[in-house]
Amino acid sequence: MLDEKNASIPEEPSEFKPYVSAETIMPEFTLRSAILGVILGIVFGAANAYLGLKVGMTVSASIPVAVISMALLRGLMRRGTILENNMVQTIGSAGESLAAGVIFTIPALILVGSDVGLLKIMVLALLGGWLGVLFMIPLRRYLIVSQHKKLPYPEGKACAEVLVAGDTGGLKARKVFYGVGFGAVYKFLMDPHGLAFWRESPSWRLPFARGMQVGVDTLPSLLGVGFIIGPKISSYMLSGGMLGWLVFIPLFYAIGSTVISPIYPASVPIDQMQPIDIWDNYIRYIGAGAVAVGGVMSLIKAIPTVVESIKLGIAKTFEKREQHESKRTDRDLSLVLVVAVAIVMGIAIWLLPQVQIGISGGFLTVLFSFFFVTVSSRIVGILGSSSNPASGMTIATLLGTALLFVLLGITGTTGMTAALSVGAVVCIAICIAGDTSQDLKTGFLLGATPKFQQYGEFLGVMTSALFVGITLFLLHDGYGIGSPDLPAPQATLMKMVVEGVFTAKMPWALIAVGAFAALVVELFGVSSLPFAVGLYLPLKLTTPIMIGAVVRTLIEKGKDGGLFKARLENGVLYSSGLIAGGALVGILFAVLAYTGVDFSFGGGDWMGFLCNPISLALFFGLALTVYKAARSG
Repeated sequence: MLDEKNASIPEEPSEFKPYVSAETIMPEFTLRSAILGVILGIVFGAANAYLGLKVGMTVSASIPVAVISMALLRGLMRRGTILENNMVQTIGSAGESLAAGVIFTIPALILVGSDVGLLKIMVLALLGGWLGVLFMIPLRRYLIVSQHKKLPYPEGKACAEVLVAGDTGGLKARKVFYGVGFGAVYKFLMDPHGLAFWRESPSWRLPFARGMQVGVDTLPSLLGVGFIIGPKISSYMLSGGMLGWLVFIPLFYAIGSTVISPIYPASVPIDQMQPIDIWDNYIRYIGAGAVAVGGVMSLIKAIPTVVESIKLGIAKTFEKREQHESKRTDRDLSLVLVVAVAIVMGIAIWLLPQVQIGISGGFLTVLFSFFFVTVSSRIVGILGSSSNPASGMTIATLLGTALLFVLLGITGTTGMTAALSVGAVVCIAICIAGDTSQDLKTGFLLGATPKFQQYGEFLGVMTSALFVGITLFLLHDGYGIGSPDLPAPQATLMKMVVEGVFTAKMPWALIAVGAFAALVVELFGVSSLPFAVGLYLPLKLTTPIMIGAVVRTLIEKGKDGGLFKARLENGVLYSSGLIAGGALVGILFAVLAYTGVDFSFGGGDWMGFLCNPISLALFFGLALTVYKAARSG
């Protein structure tokens, strides 16, 4: 039954009890939830495909889909359970994640001159998406259940809070929707695609060395994520960003001042670059090396518990009375079925003419997919989906695959096409696995049936695969992928990586620097993965996360257990609303950008020299609303 007295997600109880108890049976995977989830998945997938090709990033759809689902099912239709709403967001969010994996990689095939048809896109998307779901299933008990107290899964928890608040109404619902309102209005007034009254990313050059620069992406969603994940992980991320922007970039300028010719992979001398150009041409590779090593270390640490999870899955598979005696909230798809489907998909990757990567490519695809699905699922558990460095892991995949193909004598456009096909499947698997793990965390907190959610993920991937491909073709025909109107920055980077290996011009020294930087962090006894993600991402993304974490620290300081828990719950509810509000407006802007609507006011430049300080002051004002919301009620 529902915990009506304390209608919220339990924080970290000794024996976890979900919002809907395991004994309660209510509609979950229904026809209406499936249809609504599919429709929203297609819409959000198409919007994010455009956004990703335009600016190189996508917007998480789980919370917006959950909000829309509640508005339609509980608001307009006056029906639907909380678990049906959860199913809608599970299916719907798969479309956005699939779009991210597709637009980060498949346009690179077009850029290298490969013949890419709609069927090829659909097959690659379907294979990658289903592999991501499949490989996440045996990890669920470890990452979601066993590590419940250690992995916060900020978006997953935020989505659960939004759904619970919508289900219970009252003060908790108001907290969430106040956050949605503040986040949406703030982003609409500030965003470059909105009114742009002030700058989204104020930045300052520090006088200590050339290129030393700090900035803040004043996004409500990042502030909310920082509050939810807390100061420890946020500080690890910030330290990585500070190393990149306050140490490495000034160092590159110091070296570049003595070198008049370009240093690969850049095409212009360092002395002529802006700090963001140095980050784009050099620091990204250092970050990719760090992420790869951080991922390896994370996987090594997880091996014992992953093996134990698989053993438990096998034992339950052959336990005759499992379906009758196990708890509803602990039922996954059969491990035998998972293994069988994975084998079939591995054979399909090898033999299907739309893939054309051979047996070696098929083996690498499955191997890299399993490895990085594990890494991705853990990263989003620590940092959230917004900070999942899918492109960094894809770069590592492309490097390994392209090197093997070169050694096997597979070169030219054929080799690049094969390597990018492997990268596309793996990248899509990474993105879907991150989304699936967040969705399963939401389901775990709410009391959903895992196998129904897993069915929902498969359905969402299958239906979105076709429509994401159609969207890609429409955008390519209308704007031209790689043109100024549709630059496809992530796909351009993937193309550059593959061409670098096949033409023997890959900056291995940069990758090695990042790898050893992550190893040094591990030697200090600190998990290198959050640090590596911070090194890979621009500093302006990690600073607002840290500001959100500082607000949480102020809430925590000097408070007794009961009062702290209540205030923390208030803050999480409000922060969840900020994430939802920002994401909803982000999707709106993606649609408006496609239609060519532009009503910006000028990006804050009308403020003159006060532009940056006023933009930062307004962001601190938004942070103050989080503090006030946490302490009120």
